[in-house]
Amino acid sequence: MAVIHHTTLTPTKVELLTAWLPSRPWYGGTGSAPRLARAGGFRLDDPEGEVGIEFLVVIDGPGDAAPAYLTPLTYRATPLDGGRAGLIGTLEHGVLGKRWVYDGAHDPVLVGQLLALLAGRVAAQAQGESDTPDPTVEVRTVDADLPAGLTEVTETTGATVLAAPGAPWTLSLTRVLRPGPAAGRDVRGQVLAPWSAPDGAAPRGAFAVLRDSAR
Repeated sequence: MAVIHHTTLTPTKVELLTAWLPSRPWYGGTGSAPRLARAGGFRLDDPEGEVGIEFLVVIDGPGDAAPAYLTPLTYRATPLDGGRAGLIGTLEHGVLGKRWVYDGAHDPVLVGQLLALLAGRVAAQAQGESDTPDPTVEVRTVDADLPAGLTEVTETTGATVLAAPGAPWTLSLTRVLRPGPAAGRDVRGQVLAPWSAPDGAAPRGAFAVLRDSAR
């Protein structure tokens, strides 16, 4: 069970993401720096209790058309071996000290727990409360053994796709969120959750989608 500490972060998560997002191929902003605000998400627990796992949504700008980005993050007390490509930065946690912050698509702990969520073996947890399931997260589970070792990471203009040689499925992390579930004959499972739009609405969309790689 992850313990949520209500404390200071230096820099904040939003400050780290403001510097990092413009380098991503799925970031749609041009010219000026992002104007990010937190807009929801959920957490998963690391069974070993070592790695913080958060699916954080940020919106860029105050207008009703402001895009919503999914930034799955992990927080570690020491650097992730071989994780340089996924490093977003470091921050000082008011209780836990220095944390290395990673793009979760590159962290096997987050990927493994997301697959466990899709298989119905774990539950999504609230962002701001310890040991509290998040009932707003809907999981359309997969009744099958899911592939491990999804280490091939491909960035597109709207998603990050994880795959492995010979695996029957790919796992897609939606980066630019849209309302509604993922569709298509190749969809095998998905995680749907809400976020907060600037106009006060709470759209729901697919945060993660498991697809048949053979199609």
